[in-house]
Formats: sequence, C-alpha cells, structure tokens
Amino acid sequence: MGFKALCFGLFCVLFASHIYVPIPGNIEEYWKVMALDAAAKTCTFMALCFEYIGIMRYEEFISMIFKLDYTQPLSDEYVVVTDTAFTDIPVRLYLPKRKSETPRRAVIYLHGGAYCFGSCKQTAFDFLNRWTANKLDAVVVGVDYRLAPQHLFPAQFEDSIAAVKFFLQDKILTKYGVDPTRICISGDSSGGTLTAAVTQEVQNDLEIKHKIKIQALLYPHLQIIDSYLPSHRENEHGIVLTRDIAIKLVSLYLSKDETLPQAMKRNQHMPLESRHLFKFVNWTTLLPKKYRKDHIYTEPVLGRTNYSLQALMDIRASPLLAKDSQLQNLPSTYILTCQYDTVRDDGLMYVSRLQNVGVQVVHEHIEDGFHGALSYMRSPLYLHLGLRIRDMYISWLDKNL
Repeated sequence: MGFKALCFGLFCVLFASHIYVPIPGNIEEYWKVMALDAAAKTCTFMALCFEYIGIMRYEEFISMIFKLDYTQPLSDEYVVVTDTAFTDIPVRLYLPKRKSETPRRAVIYLHGGAYCFGSCKQTAFDFLNRWTANKLDAVVVGVDYRLAPQHLFPAQFEDSIAAVKFFLQDKILTKYGVDPTRICISGDSSGGTLTAAVTQEVQNDLEIKHKIKIQALLYPHLQIIDSYLPSHRENEHGIVLTRDIAIKLVSLYLSKDETLPQAMKRNQHMPLESRHLFKFVNWTTLLPKKYRKDHIYTEPVLGRTNYSLQALMDIRASPLLAKDSQLQNLPSTYILTCQYDTVRDDGLMYVSRLQNVGVQVVHEHIEDGFHGALSYMRSPLYLHLGLRIRDMYISWLDKNL
C-alpha cells in the first residue's frame, strides 16, 4: 500500500510540474488538452525513471498502461464482433447485422501505437471500427500485428501484408460478402506507415488478383532517414508526442542497438550509401512554402555510425522512399495531417509525391490538430478533435469507397 501511495504521490507531483507546459493558443478544449498532455508526459517520465533505476523497461511500463484499455469482442444491436485469426494473425471482425442485397464494402484497419504499443482491441480503435461498420454498412477488419521490441521490423509489415493477402482471397471475400472492387486499407500514425507500405506492395504485386480501391493515412509516419524536418523542430516538445520519444520508439522498432536513438537525435544515423535516397524526402522541394517557413536545410551527416542497418533504407519502413514508378500504381488516397505533430511533414511530403505522379489525393490539414487525437474519442477522455477527425475520415470513405 505504501509503495502504491508513493507512486501516486510521485505521479501527482510530476503531473503538476507538467501542467504548465505551454499549449498553442488555438487548441480547442485548451484545458482538457493541457491535462491530457500533462498526464501523457508524466507517464512517460515515470517510465523513463523506472527504466533508469532498473525496475522495468520504458516500453514495458507504457505497454501495461495500454493493455488496461483493451476491450472484449462485444456485439451490439448493429454489428457482430468476433476475434479470429487470418493465417495466425489475430484480427477483430466487425460484420453488420442488417441484411444486404449486394456485396458490402470493406475496410482493413491497421492501428497506431508507434510499432511498440496498442491493439485493434483498444477502446478507441474498437469504437472507430465499430462506428465504421455501422455507418458504412461495411465489413471491417482490425489487424493485431506483432509489436516491437519483442518483434523487430519487418514483423509488423509481414503480419499486416499476410492478413491483407488472406482477406483478398476469393473464398474469404465470398464468405464475408465483400465486393472485391470496394476495399480500403486505413491506418493512423505507425498504422499509417503500414497502410502505405502494404498498399504499395499490393498494388505492385502482379500475383495479387484483387487490388485496393482507396487508402486512408491519418497523421502517418512515413520516413526515418531525416530526423530534422521543420515539423521535428517546431514540435520537439509537442503535445503528447515529443521528438525524443518518437525517436526512442522508432529505434525500439528497428534495432536493439542502443546507440541508434542518440545518432538519430543528431541526424547522423544514415550510412554513406543512403545519399541517393534523400531526394525522396527533400523538404525544401516537397513541402509547401508555408510549412518551410524560415527553416534552413541541414544536410544529415552520413557514415558516422559503425552499425549496418538495412531497415534504415527499406521502403517498408519508409514508404516515402518508393520510386515514382511504384507510386504511380497507387489508388485514390486520403491523407490527414495535424499542425502540432512531429511527423506532420511526412504526410505533407507524401501528398506532394503522390500528386507529382498523378495519384488522386485528398489532403485535409487540421490547424489545431495534434498527433494521436483519434485515441480520444470515448468518455472520459474524449476530445471534440478526435470526433472531428473521425467524421472527416468516415465522410471521405463513404463518398469514395
């Protein structure tokens, strides 16, 4: 009991110390966002402290918190919800109850969580997928891919593409009454990375019969080769997600090498042979002028590290590195970005690259938005911002799928 009281007291002190971190003035529900930001950063601080003194690793503590939010597959009056598996990949299925005279649309959703945390069973994602199935009268599949650091890249991609390929089989589409010409892949944050990478693979693989009609990327993370974009600088101490924590989580995803995060913080993590790739993420040409502002391009220092990590140059980890010929085959795309987001510029650059090769893109930018807002759609932690993003996303799906 004493230890619990000590932890609670420490949490309160840390919460109070973080509550005064400045929040941009145009943020809706200012005080609620300030409290949520303080709580998130306090949990992060406690996790780092526990790791430093050897109680448990940072990711173990944060994972414990995430798992408290997992839900059971409860059906309701509109949707039948079941947990099953596609080729040993756990998935949660949402099947509308009402009868349909024609095959239904389908949405495959890849959840966010920085590759290390989360599940389609989380309250927010369960709510979003349930809402999607009901509002669109669509079959929805939430994929529970393996998580880092227990499973390093490319395990997350391999699970996601395996689940998608399984679903795209004729017999499976027929089983669930899905129209093979009306299938979408969606994802937020790291799930947006996986969505972009999986869609690139499906659309360019001649052996896959059925293709994706549309894809939706919600504040996606799309590259790891340049860690000093304007959005990284402007949101270094960003709402909920800071630059240092983003780098730590990506490092846990890619490698067990403990020197990687420090190299990434200095933007000195890429090998010499990666020089030709920086044209794909050159923000001086790919970002609209309003986001470049007065930032000066700083060329990354290449070849400074001793490790050889091929994941750093893999398009499955950085979909922005795909060649134009690979992007040309992509379907209509929805990209949502948030102003106060350390990975904002990834999405903005992908918009430019897709438009440059003739892909139809709808881009919505939320001036008062921040990373992870979709996690706040349910009481008591709901935000109007989370509900707004949900409605924008659902509206686009309904019109285009």
